[in-house]
Amino acid sequence: MDKTFSQAMDFRHACKAFDENKKISQEDITYILEAGRKSPSSFGMEPWKFLVITNEELKAKLRPACWDQVQITSCSHLVIYLAAIEDVKPQSGVPRRKFARREMPEEKYDFYLNLYSNHLADTLSTDEKVLAWTARQNYIAAGNMMTSAAIKGIDSCPIEGFEKEKVEAILDLDTTKYQVAVIVPFGYRINEQSTQLREKLEDVVEFID
Repeated sequence: MDKTFSQAMDFRHACKAFDENKKISQEDITYILEAGRKSPSSFGMEPWKFLVITNEELKAKLRPACWDQVQITSCSHLVIYLAAIEDVKPQSGVPRRKFARREMPEEKYDFYLNLYSNHLADTLSTDEKVLAWTARQNYIAAGNMMTSAAIKGIDSCPIEGFEKEKVEAILDLDTTKYQVAVIVPFGYRINEQSTQLREKLEDVVEFID
């Protein structure tokens, strides 16, 4: 039975040990991926690509480049979040195409494209700055996917502990187009969840009337 959102937030934790014998169904992994696809992004650019790896040999190759973390090979599905680089640049033509998905007069396309280009002039000036921007948006998708997984009783573990260049080399990525933002294994826990530790609400929230 699916969990409520609140139950899912209580259920979700950074799972360190997955049951290698339990696999996520195609229906459930599609549900999780749809949560990523439908996530919000700045200017509606959707600057991501989700690599879903179930090949055991490839997972084994990636594990040493991910600080030898066992989650990489024991999970059911390993999702590598790729932050778009080239596609968010105005000269690629992709931003204009994405603006054009909404019906509007031609002059409005030009207005939005100019606004986009001018507002993000510095952000889009180098690939390093582009990555900093698009990677943050990948985290929105990753967060939604981990929560949607928890709704289905599926565990996850966000991983930043990896050697980026080595992972990209193993995946043979063209880093002018995509670069690795974050890695999230999905699967089913083999151990009981540890106690969730969080600061009190009043310590992290300030209301300004």
